[in-house]
Parts: sequence; structure tokens; C-alpha cells
Amino acid sequence: MSLVNAKEMLKKAHKEGYAVGQFNINNLEWTKAILLTAQENNSPVILGVSEGAGKYMSGYKTVMGMVNGMIEELKITVPVAVHLDHGSYDGAIQAMNAGFSSVMFDGSHYSIEENVQKTKEIIVKAKAKNISVEAEVGSIGGEEDGVTGKGEIASPEECKLIADLGVDMLAAGIGNIHGKYPDNWKGLDFEALAAIQKAVGSMPLVLHGGTGIPVDMIKKAISLGVSKINVNTECQLVFAEATRKYIEAGKDLESKGFDPRKLLKPGFDAIKASVKEKMELFGSINKA
Repeated sequence: MSLVNAKEMLKKAHKEGYAVGQFNINNLEWTKAILLTAQENNSPVILGVSEGAGKYMSGYKTVMGMVNGMIEELKITVPVAVHLDHGSYDGAIQAMNAGFSSVMFDGSHYSIEENVQKTKEIIVKAKAKNISVEAEVGSIGGEEDGVTGKGEIASPEECKLIADLGVDMLAAGIGNIHGKYPDNWKGLDFEALAAIQKAVGSMPLVLHGGTGIPVDMIKKAISLGVSKINVNTECQLVFAEATRKYIEAGKDLESKGFDPRKLLKPGFDAIKASVKEKMELFGSINKA
């Protein structure tokens, strides 16, 4: 199956009360593990690519060559979107030109007026190529590719202003953060989420910083209109833990245990298990 944009999969998720996971990819192992898990569980999936990860993988064209090749060779038939995560204006244009099927333009650090103008321009370019667009209102807390957000609570009025421009999904800050959540985290602001959902109507909402949010909060967020949940840190943590155990057990010193294909397999398996767990929690299994 060829790539799709994220619009229809998220509209379906919003209507049926589940969420589609965006799992960020960082290399071949990440990409293969996530695609195979989606196929095995008959789940739609969004592959997220940050600008930093895109550079690490040698550029957006390299990313698209890898993803398209895997979809064909692995016989992936579930809906797959490749989505630029927290893209700058120029980054979003480059990703669209490289073949991404979805982009996020993060204009949250601009004034609302400039965010609106730049978002409008991205939407026009994206619609011409049948590419879905995510916008952000209220910066997400934590750090993403060197950009730090304080975890602002988005204004329902500003959310409606951006939603009415014609974006396909909206990331609204509700106290969520990227990376690990600190011990003193106050949790998601569900009053704000309910107000935002009321303001934007049937617009699918996006929850960034999906790693570490308690199960009950995830389920409540989905019930209030969150249709896309981003996960990255958790896959990184389980990959690192599995790799560490392999090396500490001396497996890399046994026979050809140093072969990258063997060295990276425990981490690969750990990502698969983590992604399946999230798909079960989000409710996307058998929704392809």
C-alpha cells in the first residue's frame, strides 16, 4: 500500500473514539519495528520524523526512500503516513517536496498573527499535494530538537482561529511535555481540553509527549477528542535498556554477538513490544 496522508485515518479515529499512534523513527530498526507491529496488529500508524532525526538519517529523501522501500518489501498493507514532527516553515516545505504525506508546522513560538499567516501559506502548499497539516497552539513543554517549551495551556479562542484556517489536526498545549515527566508534574488539564474540543468541534486533537502519561489520563484525553498521540521517548528508553542488558550480559562477546544485526535485535524487539502496548491502549488495533 502506498503512503496516505493522516486526515482520513484521524477523522475515523475521532468518530469511533480511539487514537492513532505517531511513533517517531530514528533509523532503520525503529522504522522496521513500527511498520511490522502495525501490520501484525492491523493498525493504522503515523511515522514521525523530527527535523533533527531527518538530518541524522541523511535527509528527508533518504527517509522516504527507506520507508517506501520497506512498505513494498515487507508487504505493508495498513495505512501509513510519514509526518514531519515540529517542523519549521522551511522544514515543512522541504519535507513536502521530499514526499512526506503529512507535516506539522510548529508556529507556536510566533505571535498568533504570524502563526496564522505562516500556517495559511503551508496549508495552500500542502493541499496542492494532498498532504495533511498539523498546527500547534500553546507550546508543548519539555525539549524537542533543542527547542524548549514551558508547557503552556492553549487558548480555546486561538485554537479555533487556527483550526478554522483548514488544518487537519491541532496540537493544543494542555500541560503535556516532551521527554520524561518530572515528579512534580501536575497532570493534563482536562478542563482546558474540554473547552478546546468544544471550540474546534470535530477537529482531531493531537497529544504530544505521550510517554509517561498515566493510562487513565490517556483514556480520558481520547474521550475528549484526542485522536493522535505522539510517542518517542518511551521507544528510546526501552531500546537503550534492552541494548544495555545485552552488552552487560556479555552477549556481544559471544560468537558473532558484535554483529550489528544481533547487537540491535533486543532493542528492536523492545520497540515492537512497546508499540504494540501503546496501540492496545490507544484502541487502534484492528482499525486499519
